[in-house]
Amino acid sequence: MLLTSVIIVLREVLEASLIIGVLLALSNRLQSGRHWPKWSIGIGLVGAAVYAASTATVSDWLDGVGQEVINAFMQIMIFCCLALITLIFSKSDKQSLANSRLIVVLMIVSVSLSIIREGSEILIYLSSFISDRDMLQSILLGGLVGAGIGTSVGALIYYILLNINRTWLPYASISVVILIGAGMAGQASLLLIQADWLPSQAPLWDSSGLIAEDSIIGQLLYALIGYEATPTPIQATAYFGGLLLPLALILITRQATSTDA
Repeated sequence: MLLTSVIIVLREVLEASLIIGVLLALSNRLQSGRHWPKWSIGIGLVGAAVYAASTATVSDWLDGVGQEVINAFMQIMIFCCLALITLIFSKSDKQSLANSRLIVVLMIVSVSLSIIREGSEILIYLSSFISDRDMLQSILLGGLVGAGIGTSVGALIYYILLNINRTWLPYASISVVILIGAGMAGQASLLLIQADWLPSQAPLWDSSGLIAEDSIIGQLLYALIGYEATPTPIQATAYFGGLLLPLALILITRQATSTDA
């Protein structure tokens, strides 16, 4: 049970931690605001507590699939925010970017929703062991270990991006953000499949024998690139669409800018 709690909490913390690390590195280098992380974390933690406490009510919405649909909506919102962030950061006018309020709002929304989504799952998981004190101690210990690992990975990404050459920072950060965003799109499609809003399909492949989803490596890949061992065609389409859409927006914007110039 200790290892299970480590993996579950690691999976939830890691996604939010990676988003915070990447966006914080971009924010520090490009001076797009210093106070947004505090607002994001504060809003996220409060929202996670409220959402976790309302799980029973939310689950009854939409004919019993309210939680899946709301979670999918949050994932889609995060993806949209990350796609817009990549578009803004891909522009060459860094001075206008430094004073942009839009980028700060997008960062706050994406990080807050990520913390609400992942934090509520952790709180729901922990609350199921409240009545069993002996088990709770092991769960909390495993949760602390998982949270520590997830936070450390996010901090590592942050310091790596912060210390690379300034010229390469936007490209490296945008690449990581696009990968995370594509993972969000894939996860949203899976939730909608579970809610029967999208049709169930046979998986395209099964790579669980190579990398198990519940392994540490599997969880790292899940958080970073949205790794799924048994993706369906709809999930694969959502994932690759999530990769291609931000890239297409960047190319179109740059082409339009060069034409105007």
